[in-house]
Amino acid sequence: MKKLILIIAIALTPVLSQAQSLFDKYDGQDNVTSIIVNKKMFDLMSKVKMEASDKEAQKYLSLIKKLDNLKVFMTSSVKTSADMRANVEKYQKTSNLDELMRVNDGGKNVKIYVKSGTSDSQVKELLMFIEGVNVKGNETVLMSLTGDFDINEISTLTNKMNIPGGDVLKKAGKK
Repeated sequence: MKKLILIIAIALTPVLSQAQSLFDKYDGQDNVTSIIVNKKMFDLMSKVKMEASDKEAQKYLSLIKKLDNLKVFMTSSVKTSADMRANVEKYQKTSNLDELMRVNDGGKNVKIYVKSGTSDSQVKELLMFIEGVNVKGNETVLMSLTGDFDINEISTLTNKMNIPGGDVLKKAGKK
């Protein structure tokens, strides 16, 4: 029995670590800006005392208790952008993420994928890929968010943490 459990664990390891290995390679690259927030940081952030009357702050604290990891990678390198796009497409297919929405606006392309949770609005994983023109020129943004959260709460997080694409996520939550 122990052998069977060990074999299953070894077989599942590549599947469970696939997202990490695909996207974590961008962390530390010279041409990539990275933001990585782990469960421990979310736990610490959720312990911050806020005024009970500040409803938006309370919603923010409620959300961060539900999050496990946030990874944001930004680059203006054409080569790295192409690599990110290829890895997002590969990951989307192999991890059974559903496309939530796609926006093409003025040279800016945004794709949002989700892995659903227990209900239609519950999400276990959100993957957002933005490429195109912004104030700084061409920039590509890859964001991965895991936990067990409601899609309607995400715009609060992206606005509070000033993460690119928050406006698009706000629209996605209303759909």
